[in-house]
Amino acid sequence: HSCRCDASPESSKRTHMKRVALVLAAGSGSRFGSDKLSAPFRGEPLVHHAIRAALKAPAERAIVVAHPALDLSAFNNIEIVRLTSTALSDSLREGLDAAGYVDALFVFLGDMPLVPHDIAAQLVEQIGSAYAAMPRHGDKLGHPVLLSHAAFADLRLLEGDAGLGKLLRTSKDVVHVDCPSPHIHTDVDKLETLITLERETQTLR
Repeated sequence: HSCRCDASPESSKRTHMKRVALVLAAGSGSRFGSDKLSAPFRGEPLVHHAIRAALKAPAERAIVVAHPALDLSAFNNIEIVRLTSTALSDSLREGLDAAGYVDALFVFLGDMPLVPHDIAAQLVEQIGSAYAAMPRHGDKLGHPVLLSHAAFADLRLLEGDAGLGKLLRTSKDVVHVDCPSPHIHTDVDKLETLITLERETQTLR
């Protein structure tokens, strides 16, 4: 699927901006019943698909915040931050710290394996000077999210399992980019979800 924007492109200085793609992969997967990020999907661990999507983003670096046991040895082009905490806010802060000074930060979720690889570039095209940009399918917003530098201080104030939703709901300066793929919403919380997704993608291939 390709993604279509609903706003005119901003061409300012985006080509010179420093961006990092962050993959959040430190969660416990308690509802899944085991380490869901290592569960096989399309012949490789689930999290590998999210990492590949992040590597396709227009960013200088890709950083994965991962729990200590997650095997990421298949990749030699990512930076890995190990984190024992499963709190979403801790993952976001650790990722931001590892990124250092950047103009913008993509946030991908490790349990979303089917995010279209072209959506990140569309977010860059549309964010302009806004607080953030995120994809939309129908009337529902999804991932990945592109945060501008203006959002970083607010991100650091998050606590516990509070994610980006709280920040993005309270800001009126968020650009929405229309995307025909429903997979900007597709996350894997339960084993049944993974089995269903595997069956669907085998049918499509």
